[in-house]
Amino acid sequence: MTASAEPTTLPALTAHELTTRPWFFCGIGGSGMLPLALILKGHGAHIAGSDRGRDQGRTPEKFAWLESLGFDLYPQDGSGITSPAQVLVASAAVEDTVPEVVRATALGCPRMSRAQLLATLFNAAKAGIAVGGTSGKSTVTGMLGWILTATDRDPTIMNGAVMKNFVSTDAPFASARVGSGDLFVSEVDESDGSIALYRPQVAVLGNVSLDHKSLEELRALFGDFLALADVSAINLDDAETAGLASRAKRLVTFGITSAEANLVASQIVERPTMLSATIHDRRNGSTHPLALKVPGRHNLYNALAAIAGANAAGVPVAEAVAALGTFAGLARRFDIVGASAGGVTVIDDFGHNPDKVGATLRTLKAHPGRVIAFFQPHGYGPLRQMGRELAEVIAKTLDSDDLTILCDPVYFGGTVDRSQGSERIVEFIRADGGQAEHIPERAACADHIVEIAHPGDRVVVMGARDDTLTQFAKDLLARLS
Repeated sequence: MTASAEPTTLPALTAHELTTRPWFFCGIGGSGMLPLALILKGHGAHIAGSDRGRDQGRTPEKFAWLESLGFDLYPQDGSGITSPAQVLVASAAVEDTVPEVVRATALGCPRMSRAQLLATLFNAAKAGIAVGGTSGKSTVTGMLGWILTATDRDPTIMNGAVMKNFVSTDAPFASARVGSGDLFVSEVDESDGSIALYRPQVAVLGNVSLDHKSLEELRALFGDFLALADVSAINLDDAETAGLASRAKRLVTFGITSAEANLVASQIVERPTMLSATIHDRRNGSTHPLALKVPGRHNLYNALAAIAGANAAGVPVAEAVAALGTFAGLARRFDIVGASAGGVTVIDDFGHNPDKVGATLRTLKAHPGRVIAFFQPHGYGPLRQMGRELAEVIAKTLDSDDLTILCDPVYFGGTVDRSQGSERIVEFIRADGGQAEHIPERAACADHIVEIAHPGDRVVVMGARDDTLTQFAKDLLARLS
């Protein structure tokens, strides 16, 4: 079996059959793998796994927590694959030389991709709510999951980020929730085409923009996504999304500027750490005050998407809006780590592509204070693919007194081409009129930030695929204090 080949697929499995098979997750600590493993474990399945991060000593507290829950963890050396009955769950990008793949192939173990397993779980539920779009999926999923929980629907939630409302001493990495209700809420991904695997009762579509595929491919994927659902919640302010409205069977629409949307927001007040607005339901003329504990116009759109999606699933608008008043946000989504004694605020953020980085920087620039943006690219491949657009967004959003600092891209091993790195992006930012520096080592970046930061600055730590960025942000705050 090779990484480029189609993984061996299993016959259609019922929810019960999913729990009677032994599973092995390669990369169990990943943001997409961990919640899936938690959901399967919550339903009674036996789960084992390995992770390169565990072998390298990264985020040991996460793996200690998994072991405390009864997960069997092994080094990533193939030793955990012991029976042909085990199902190997691994990303399609996992190379065929990884010991787990070698061992599973030798034993004849079936293999499923993360997306195939998620779609199987999702489609086995009585009612599925799928959240799609180029950006904002995790936040909308978290908001929607919290609305359904707060209104006693007891959903199962699959998210790619830790949801603060569900974090506890016993669940410090709560990126999933296992409920006993009929609803299964999940973000779904279009970048690998796997969005086509889902059969949602409710489809939520926030935005469509160029990312991993051409617009023609995206229009086809998202159009089919809407056509499969019983009812769809879509953003009429987004031209590409609005253009797909005719593909939906039934609609609940939302927006801020649209004259046709069912649900709209007005009287918007933005503050550095929160946002308030009035939600109007044009279908019955009702109004509902919304108070969000997360800032930024993009989060107002996320809230509208969640309210519309919940309403499409039967939740009254008034109840959905009220529930969002206690939504605590997601880890690493404009996550304010704290302010130092010297008046420097540190923010931890998942921004890694042009849309997400732009949304974060625009939220910061809506309020006074210099921005020091530290960015760790999440790989050499993504940097080559979207580096030019990323640099343009940074240069156009930040002012001349702001500064962007890039370290080298994150690299955990493998055969990726590393000939072009962060220095190329710095050149692009400078060519577009922005201020940027390339400091290869992350520790040296922290030294420089501590040296140059002064009262009133906002330091934002951005990047994906590396859980240690959160500790980096916390350490930075401690040093600034």
